[in-house]
Amino acid sequence: MSEVVFLVISVLTVFFAMMVVRADNLVHSAIYLAGAFIGTAGLFLLLKAEFVAWAQVLVYVGAVVTLILFTIMLTRKGEAE
Repeated sequence: MSEVVFLVISVLTVFFAMMVVRADNLVHSAIYLAGAFIGTAGLFLLLKAEFVAWAQVLVYVGAVVTLILFTIMLTRKGEAE
């Protein structure tokens, strides 16, 4: 059972990581990046590293992706005009 869960989370994480590179829209790319980070946290949970998984979610998904989205929204002034 654990192997199946590992395989599903790994495939989803790799899918999200590939979509980060292939996405045309930067906002979609940042959302896919959050999905890849959450998948990585899921892999940490399978390894029984709960603290590292929560740190992954809080730091990378909570802070880094939010910062990237905030930067994207601030630098799009030229497109609105």
